[in-house]
Amino acid sequence: MKEPVCPVDLLPASLINWIDRQLQQAIEIDEREVRRLFHGRNGNISGFSQVVIDWLPNVAVIRLYADFDQLVLQAMVDFLAAKDVIKGVLIQERGRKRDTTFAIAYGEVPNRLVVCEAGLNYQIEPLQFQNFGLFLDMRNGRRWLREHAQGQKVLNLFAYTCAFSVAAIAAGANLVVNVDLSKRALTIGRTNHQLNHLDKACSQFMPYDMLKSWSRIKKPGPYGIVVIDPPSFQPGSFIAEKDYAKVLRRLVQLTTPDAKVMVCHNDPAHSSDFIRALMAQECPEFTYQERLAVPQDFAEADIEKSVKVLIYQRRSSSAAT
Repeated sequence: MKEPVCPVDLLPASLINWIDRQLQQAIEIDEREVRRLFHGRNGNISGFSQVVIDWLPNVAVIRLYADFDQLVLQAMVDFLAAKDVIKGVLIQERGRKRDTTFAIAYGEVPNRLVVCEAGLNYQIEPLQFQNFGLFLDMRNGRRWLREHAQGQKVLNLFAYTCAFSVAAIAAGANLVVNVDLSKRALTIGRTNHQLNHLDKACSQFMPYDMLKSWSRIKKPGPYGIVVIDPPSFQPGSFIAEKDYAKVLRRLVQLTTPDAKVMVCHNDPAHSSDFIRALMAQECPEFTYQERLAVPQDFAEADIEKSVKVLIYQRRSSSAAT
């Protein structure tokens, strides 16, 4: 173990124990397994609600969503750097009203890493994206998709780097259509498929503004599964309060009579009632099935402040009658 510069007694024992436990669990699964080491937003540790720490083997990323005591921050860096398995510590400052900045606080942080989740490989770019290329809180969503995608046509809206597509095709989906406005993100998505040696014929990539491209998106369908995982707030692209309904009202024309839809939302300001109300208004043909559990490393005291992943199923015409 390397000797820390700042005393670790500046850090609560509960924080140290939580990080150690999450890191050990990830390493026991796979030496390249990604994990959230600390989720401060749950409010369990006073004074650390603006902090999260992610493990991107072999880099620890400290994310700050508000100003933070610099001496305590240095203590966190030193605590992480003292672990032999950690080769670099990156500090990212971000927030809805803050410019995103990156600073390498210890060691080396490569421009690109290949990490693992549940046996599948993903390329991430910790120094380039505000969100480095894989949303870790959607792990249970990808697990659900692997359980249901076999033999299906899947529509992946707001595909980003296509992690849902990788999970679906690995599970035997016949086709996944990935739609995202960012050509760069879809290029990484293609790389993710290549990293997992997936059949090229099973995926399509559409770099379109979906709100203006429904006819092109509809053409490869109808779809047996639709994944909707938009940003909660991205001016010029998507604002949930204004745009989510525009997506949902297209579901009937895009899907098979018994299709399943995964509807996701990650704004702590909205409860799951936000999604339920929109679905009832725009998609009465779909019935609620279940809410997926939040990954343990993202657990919050108030479940409604955590990521919302709701599963709906379309009622077939025969069932409706």
